[in-house]
Amino acid sequence: MLAASGAGLAALAPAAAAAPPDGDLAYLRLLVAAELLALDFEAQARASGKAAGRTAALLKQTRADDTAHYGGLGAMLNGAGQPPTTAGDIDFTYPKGSFASQGSILKLGLTLSTLSLGAYLGAVQSVQTSELRGPIGQIAANEAQHVSGFAQLLGRPVVGSAFAAALSIDGVSETLDRYES
Repeated sequence: MLAASGAGLAALAPAAAAAPPDGDLAYLRLLVAAELLALDFEAQARASGKAAGRTAALLKQTRADDTAHYGGLGAMLNGAGQPPTTAGDIDFTYPKGSFASQGSILKLGLTLSTLSLGAYLGAVQSVQTSELRGPIGQIAANEAQHVSGFAQLLGRPVVGSAFAAALSIDGVSETLDRYES
């Protein structure tokens, strides 16, 4: 359903028959915030001039993916009558030195991708609306690829735990708060 080009995002919107429960909408809003953080990080990393070669290529790909994720999540929220948060609604901050070197960019990229993966896995476990689970699971699979890409460029194992950690909505929210000013 989720095409790499971002086409077909309307297919991600939940069926109009019944609006998702409040808890599912809260998860969608949280996932939107995680995608906005990823997009902001990628823009800052590319603007720093410190990302070159394979790192720049990975950031370009993750930005394209995260743009598609954001669009899909926005379609789901719009389908439920909820406008998604936009980049202008949140100001992000990062720890000092986050964009000082290619290595620091890769480390933060791995941290944020791992957070996103955990957020999506937590959502897959928690959402009640069955039509949301498939697209959320597809995005989780892509986030796992992001984790592997950053790990590889850091010289870490590309394949992680057999059972990646699913994060609670509260845990993700608290971690996202660290990056908001």
